[in-house]
Amino acid sequence: MTKQELEKSIQEIWELFRETDRRFKETDRKLQESDRKLTEKFKETDRILAERFKETDRILTEKFKETDQKIKEMSTAIGNLGGKWGMFVEGLLLPAVKQLFQERGIPIERVYHRSESYRNGKKMEIDILAVNGDYAVLIEVKSTLGIDDIKEHIEKLSQFRSFFPEYGDRRVIGAVAGIVIQEGADRYAYRQGLYVIGQTGETVKILNDEKFEPKVW
Repeated sequence: MTKQELEKSIQEIWELFRETDRRFKETDRKLQESDRKLTEKFKETDRILAERFKETDRILTEKFKETDQKIKEMSTAIGNLGGKWGMFVEGLLLPAVKQLFQERGIPIERVYHRSESYRNGKKMEIDILAVNGDYAVLIEVKSTLGIDDIKEHIEKLSQFRSFFPEYGDRRVIGAVAGIVIQEGADRYAYRQGLYVIGQTGETVKILNDEKFEPKVW
């Protein structure tokens, strides 16, 4: 290799080093720029997330307040309903039982509120028990009367004699009453042979038509 060729090779190597160094510096500059942009992005993202969390917290706080208010209103409504139930039973239904069944040819002699009996560790409670020498009428009273309530009352009717053997010689029939009667519940009770008692204005009445024949248990 001649001296000129050697010098040329050395020059080319230095040029390569300088170009490599330039590229490293450019790469480093780009990395620093990327890092700066990422840092700004992270800061912006943190800011947005903080604002959204703050807004979410505000919305949740308002929702919790609304839910709490609704629960309070519901509790008040339930309390009022309980009061209406007591008024319905004591103020309207109990005094009317005698007349209601007298009109259906069943003269009532005695009316008992919340009759209880215990047998073999089990309990049966009858909301209203109306009796005479021939009949024992079991009346189930609900603030809102539904089909499940009627099914439970039918179960009571089927077990009544074992819990109240003193009425074993009576013809056991049933009735259901409600401040509110769910759709279809009255028809279901009718088909099961139960009297249905409902509130009409300031009074109560038996809703069954005159053709109705009660089932005897």
